[in-house]
Amino acid sequence: MALRAFEELVRTSVDPVVRDVLGVIGCRDWDELRLLLHPYLHWTSSDGRTIRGRRNVLAYLAATRSAGSPTEYELRDAQIYRWTEPGGIG
Repeated sequence: MALRAFEELVRTSVDPVVRDVLGVIGCRDWDELRLLLHPYLHWTSSDGRTIRGRRNVLAYLAATRSAGSPTEYELRDAQIYRWTEPGGIG
């Protein structure tokens, strides 16, 4: 039940690109995620560490159970350019 409420919240109140990113991370579809991430993105993890570059971020995400909705994000060319996980320092 809680998952359904979360999915409804994400579907109705989150930027479509962010929603897509969260969906493909949840499915662990790295090929699809690559298309949504800017090559030079900055990803700030919940422990405050900044990971730079799409390849490094994909490796980080594959190795962790990361990514709830970001506290901050920035789009560039309709791709995620900056993403701050909850708890991260933006």
